[in-house]
Amino acid sequence: MHASTFHWRLVVAAVVSFGLATVALGQQVVAQPIAVEQPWIRATPGGAKVAGGFMTITNTGTEADRLIGGTLPQAGRFEVHEMKMEGGVARMRPVTGGLEIKPGQKVELKPGGLHVMFTDLRQPLKQGEKIKGQLRFEKAGSIDIEYTVEGIGARAAPKHSH
Repeated sequence: MHASTFHWRLVVAAVVSFGLATVALGQQVVAQPIAVEQPWIRATPGGAKVAGGFMTITNTGTEADRLIGGTLPQAGRFEVHEMKMEGGVARMRPVTGGLEIKPGQKVELKPGGLHVMFTDLRQPLKQGEKIKGQLRFEKAGSIDIEYTVEGIGARAAPKHSH
């Protein structure tokens, strides 16, 4: 094979590979050493004042970090909550001191467990919307993310096939 033909094939292969990697990471935000994957929020009926937010957070660093806050333009407050079954009753409470994410740990915020609670909503959240927000970490600082609003009864973010 001629050297220039080989060079162009190599360039095309690199561009195609990079393009596929970009698509595969479409719903991932990385702010070293924190990675946030598939942030989503449940849609709310009119008049609702609270909404749940969900995502997966991975700490690829060598030190623990804490999710200590965040913002959403449509909400007055942001809190990390946990839901646990106690005596057959589901109890929800704020996580005091922030949510620790240890080095190498992947933490899934999902319905029925750890989650973000947006309170004092100023307007309903509609399925299909994309809403920009921010997460604040003790060490990694602020990370801009974009939530996808899923259906009112959604149990998980939809699986994307790329």
